[in-house]
Amino acid sequence: MTTFTVLKGHEKDLGGGLLVRRYLPSAIKQAVGPFIFFDHFGPLAVAPGANHDVRPHPHIGLATVTYLFEGAMDHRDSLGNFQRIQPGAINWMTAGRGIVHSERTPPDLASISHRAHGLQLWAALPQAHEEDAPSFTHTPQSAIPLVNLAGATIKVLIGTAFGQTSPVATYMQTLYLDVLLPAGQELRLTDLPPEAAIYPISGELEIDEIKLELHSMALLAAGSAPLVRAASAAQFVVIGGEPLDGPRFIWWNFVSSSKQRLTQAGEDWEAQRMGQVPGETEFIPLPKVLNRS
Repeated sequence: MTTFTVLKGHEKDLGGGLLVRRYLPSAIKQAVGPFIFFDHFGPLAVAPGANHDVRPHPHIGLATVTYLFEGAMDHRDSLGNFQRIQPGAINWMTAGRGIVHSERTPPDLASISHRAHGLQLWAALPQAHEEDAPSFTHTPQSAIPLVNLAGATIKVLIGTAFGQTSPVATYMQTLYLDVLLPAGQELRLTDLPPEAAIYPISGELEIDEIKLELHSMALLAAGSAPLVRAASAAQFVVIGGEPLDGPRFIWWNFVSSSKQRLTQAGEDWEAQRMGQVPGETEFIPLPKVLNRS
């Protein structure tokens, strides 16, 4: 029988009616492998003219990992990259010593009713790479390995699983799977990394005959090989990897192994020393009151 801890998320309003459910970091566990931040937004019916744009803002010490199920967003960053992010693609932005980016609704969707649904994760960088040069990599859905096994459809978004390896480059052992499981089908998850978690997107899931409710994350014990069963047609993701090389401090959009580095990043952003996104005139100011943890 697999041992797991259930983690309940909390809702956070990002503005404009965009609610997300946040699971990491939590009081129970700061990170699962390198993943130190886990947000699930949607599924959401977006009305014409709704403003869900995220104005330019900075990051350090982490990589953002954006994955959509529905909708689209336009990514722009201070390196000059522009990318329309669409369902099924993995978009990995390494902040390293500092990057600024915006995420906006594409113009062709902004004036019509559409759906928005996706996940945004942060992967903390190993201490040796926290100050690496920033970069952005887009991996289209067509390049993501697909495995069909005993009725399950598995997308190997990041890492290696079921004999397939994703082309997405990472800084440490990292696993990210998107799994579709028809009603009544089962899938044994083997060879999981030391830290791993299962998060249901839709449907009814059981882990070794124990029901996992929607809006809950199952933190798996090390060495687990859970049998996942779909009581109804279900979709879920698996995340994980090797443990981080020490705790991280998180302040606003910054992650670091050093509290002093967070202070410096805040000062740099207030002074607008972290770069600008071409074509953007707005930015999100540094919050006046922040808890550094």
